[in-house]
Amino acid sequence: MQAGKQETGHPPYDPLLPPEMAVRAEEVGVAKARLDTISLLALAVLAGAFIAFGAVFTTVTISGTTDTLPYGVVRLLGGLAFSLGLVLVVIGGAELFTGNNLMVMAWAGRMISLRTLLRAWTLAYVGNFVGAVGMAILVFLSGQHASGGGSVGRTMLSIAHNKAAIPFVEAVALGILCNVLVCLAVWLTYSARTVTGKILAIVPPIAAFVAAGFEHSVANMYFLPAGLLIKWFADAEYWRVLGTAAADYPDLTLAGMANNLVPVTIGNVIGGGVLVGIVYWFVYLRKR
Repeated sequence: MQAGKQETGHPPYDPLLPPEMAVRAEEVGVAKARLDTISLLALAVLAGAFIAFGAVFTTVTISGTTDTLPYGVVRLLGGLAFSLGLVLVVIGGAELFTGNNLMVMAWAGRMISLRTLLRAWTLAYVGNFVGAVGMAILVFLSGQHASGGGSVGRTMLSIAHNKAAIPFVEAVALGILCNVLVCLAVWLTYSARTVTGKILAIVPPIAAFVAAGFEHSVANMYFLPAGLLIKWFADAEYWRVLGTAAADYPDLTLAGMANNLVPVTIGNVIGGGVLVGIVYWFVYLRKR
């Protein structure tokens, strides 16, 4: 306890101040970089699944609400539901590519090499993809898309199709805006000393990015395959109930998925790594 007071200059249960948060972010980046390959991949698969759980929660929450609630309220409810994903990642312990963009602070401080940074990012990205796609398959096999008289599946298809149709530059910009908020959520958790504090730090930024319609690469690793699975494998009875057809979603293809994930990933790296990580490193750590 006394060591905590001497290190931070205030009681150990008080929130950390931004300069101390920056040091903490560096330490976390170094610890993540030191994870062995198997552990990092396993934790990344978990993170992909956790974010997918948030996406499932969001989909169910907003399905069938558009005719009964104002647009902004529906978006807010979806954002609050999606916050589950990052809560599970941070509190449960997992390796999320977008949040790990803050590892640039350890790289900028010369505590890890560029090669080590890119290794950690690559393993996290691959593991996140496996976890998110695996969840999409399980959700489809569970028949979730038929819930609510097919309204949940309609929402899944609409989300995926709209994402696949976003132009490249717009997708980059939406990815930047998204990961600014995601990494700010992670950054704020470095201040918190309790589970409750971490959750309260996570929810507002995550709810904001979802409500605003920004683009998160790992979430899209679930949303796009989930829509594709319905388009490819839903039976004729489902389409009859839905009153539409697979051909009504022309942009929802494997190429459309790639056309979304590539620019959104670029934007996420810029938003989280540069506009949050490098900026905070420059402000608080560059002189050191």
